[in-house]
Amino acid sequence: MAARDARFDGTFIHAVRSTGIYCRPSCPARTPKRSNSEFFPTAAAAQAAGYRACRRCLPDAVPGSPEWDLRADLAGRAMRLISDGVVDRCGVQGLADQLGYSERHLTRVLTAELGAGPLGLARANRAHSARVLIETTDIPFSDVAFAAGFASLRQFNDTMQEIFGRTPTELRGQRRGARGGHGTVQLRLPFRAPCDTAGVLRFLKLRALDGIEECGDGSYSRSLRLPHGTGIATLRPADGHVSCTVRLTDLRDLGSAVARLRRLLDLDADPVAVGDVLASDPLLRSSVARSPGVRVPGAVDGLEIVVRAVVGQQISVASARATTERLVTALGEELPHPEGGVTRLFPTAEVLAEHAVAALPGPRRRAETVRDLAAAAAEGRLALHPGRDEAELRADLERIRGVGPWTSNYVAMRVLGAPDVLLSGDLALRRGAGLLGIPEEPAALLAHSRRWSPWRSYAGVLLWETASSGPLARPVDVTRQESFEDLETS
Repeated sequence: MAARDARFDGTFIHAVRSTGIYCRPSCPARTPKRSNSEFFPTAAAAQAAGYRACRRCLPDAVPGSPEWDLRADLAGRAMRLISDGVVDRCGVQGLADQLGYSERHLTRVLTAELGAGPLGLARANRAHSARVLIETTDIPFSDVAFAAGFASLRQFNDTMQEIFGRTPTELRGQRRGARGGHGTVQLRLPFRAPCDTAGVLRFLKLRALDGIEECGDGSYSRSLRLPHGTGIATLRPADGHVSCTVRLTDLRDLGSAVARLRRLLDLDADPVAVGDVLASDPLLRSSVARSPGVRVPGAVDGLEIVVRAVVGQQISVASARATTERLVTALGEELPHPEGGVTRLFPTAEVLAEHAVAALPGPRRRAETVRDLAAAAAEGRLALHPGRDEAELRADLERIRGVGPWTSNYVAMRVLGAPDVLLSGDLALRRGAGLLGIPEEPAALLAHSRRWSPWRSYAGVLLWETASSGPLARPVDVTRQESFEDLETS
């Protein structure tokens, strides 16, 4: 705190007893006496203790804690779902049901681990969403209140005054962001530096589906299927943040959209912790230096990632992309308000379950696997949200014929943000390892990778980068997915 180290913003909250405010660790204000300091794991915990947010450092506008991806426990999984707005949509009981625990046990664990229960944590998220809408749009406060998830205008006013020490009118008077039209929100997505956003966008561009995604000069746009409607997001790397424009059919989806986009770019990662571990391996050190702040591409739609993974088995990225585009063209739903090349949504589970076999070209067994996965998701037998336990999700996936370890691990890495997954059987990853002098044989590679734990997912991204940019790199086809091992062994 005395060093104002921004790496710790979002990992804990510092509150000052003498002033009654809480700050991010890098707050530029004078460092208080240790005897006047109190520390909390979350902003919600500080709010529950009676502190209000600092007006100078905006402690709610920070990256999320990297713990929620690193930790696979109940608290970590619950935080991912709370950030996605599950409490606002389904209540605490709905959150508990998705996690597989009782409401009482969930509340007890979150209060002990994070200093606040599900309602307090959700209230902090609502307040942040409301502040963003106040400062970046001109929509009436009554619309802001209900879009952010508040039950009444009075509750909204009281909460904003209590947390930020300002009325909504005063917050709008000191707006910081650019104004957007009704349904359009322009905001900044912060991250811990360094951040290789260019690397993530290269990964996404290579796999972008016409109609769903569009890649411009340094920008990336895609459609979003959200709980209350649809949206289109445009992301552009900027100095110290990612510039984001979100166009929503229902502003209640703002919190969910932001949480999913942050997961897509892995913006809550701790690059220093990752870099320190990976750079300790002399064979990987040059790759770490070449891609500082490496990120693992995430997902905005779990079903989409599962289908992409299955379609990509045995074929090149270019072929998988072309095949999936045919599926999207045949079954994808048209957006009510298309923009540029973003005109469609990825097909729903119900549509895929009914029509995937007829619409998907290639091996029939692969099409049947997509159909079976979609049917399981549509019937509720396969949950594909970021609050899943990693081992349980992999087990559920591998029960379906045609899904094996490579696919289930890939889905865990992309959908859950699992940080310690190494796809040791992946052809491109093994080739990248060989270019660096790391053993290519899967068992030997897995043994060598133990020194990269708990960040093996990030090491895998570096090996993919090496394979695509190494001295013997071939065009896109080098990035082949796993062989037909999954289909043959399931």
